[in-house]
Amino acid sequence: MSNANFCTCDDVACPFHPKQQDNQCTACIAKNLENHEIPTCFWKKIGEETTTKSNYTFRRFAERVMSKD
Repeated sequence: MSNANFCTCDDVACPFHPKQQDNQCTACIAKNLENHEIPTCFWKKIGEETTTKSNYTFRRFAERVMSKD
């Protein structure tokens, strides 16, 4: 069973996407942590649309989560 069956990221061409990494999320998570960002799957979980120009920062994510109340 794939470890990334839940992945909701549409950018399957991204070199960090689980489909490019033997169905593992490690490369994606590592890249996001290095850049102080939250992965796309978390954004989609709170109902946010994402684009390549989106602000994926921890702060922006926290603001969006808090505004959902």
